[in-house]
Amino acid sequence: MMFGKSVRMERIMDRNTGNCVIVPMDHGISIGPTQGLYDMKKTVDAVANGGATAVLMHKGLIRYSYRSSGHDIGLIMHLSASTDLAVQNNSKVLVASVEEAIKSGADAVSVHINVGAETESEMLADCGRISRDCSEWGMPFLVMAYPRGPKIQNSYDPHAIAHAARVASELGADIVKCSYTGDIDTFRDVVKGTLAPVVIAGGPKMSSDRDILQMVYDSIQAGGHGVSIGRNVFQHADVERMTRAISDIVLEGYTVEESMKKNNLS
Repeated sequence: MMFGKSVRMERIMDRNTGNCVIVPMDHGISIGPTQGLYDMKKTVDAVANGGATAVLMHKGLIRYSYRSSGHDIGLIMHLSASTDLAVQNNSKVLVASVEEAIKSGADAVSVHINVGAETESEMLADCGRISRDCSEWGMPFLVMAYPRGPKIQNSYDPHAIAHAARVASELGADIVKCSYTGDIDTFRDVVKGTLAPVVIAGGPKMSSDRDILQMVYDSIQAGGHGVSIGRNVFQHADVERMTRAISDIVLEGYTVEESMKKNNLS
């Protein structure tokens, strides 16, 4: 089954670098319909044409969105959810299974855990169960891990981020998605302590392309293996161009200046 994982990992990561450019599109459950996620086929085509290695979405969106262009792109099915309308919106619950992902043709699955939330214990148990199922079926497992809850004063604190990322790795994640800490040195510590490959989240919509690309570049310099950026990609004025700019840095080794110049970004 580990051979199966290896085969599928190559569908969501670049074979030459071991890095990945993932564009998550799972925001609809959390925040509702949003710009960039109405014409799903158009958005998936744009990120595929821009060089992204995978898209990530909930099971119900696959029929409306996945791959209508000739460009190949991996598919990650997200298995957990909560809405911003909930009283405890940090409490994620499972809404799909590894078996459903296999039947849908997914190349990997993901879950979201909030370390420090009121229902942390339930999320950890769910994460462990999905990890076991992924090992059984040879399915790559991505864990989105964030420090969020009553005791968390700063969700971007490097020590808290490192702790959450390590939890994901200890529970069997093949890829760990976490927030960027804000500087190379502290993020290097996060990567070192996680062990599994780390990709950064994009966070809230940023004000400039340069800020996004600098964050991406710095995370790679710190030892990160790529990105899982949603709104700063699919809400961009030119989705394909922004995806290409990020892909050039993550997969081709471009600097920020080289990527911006090549892709005519300012």
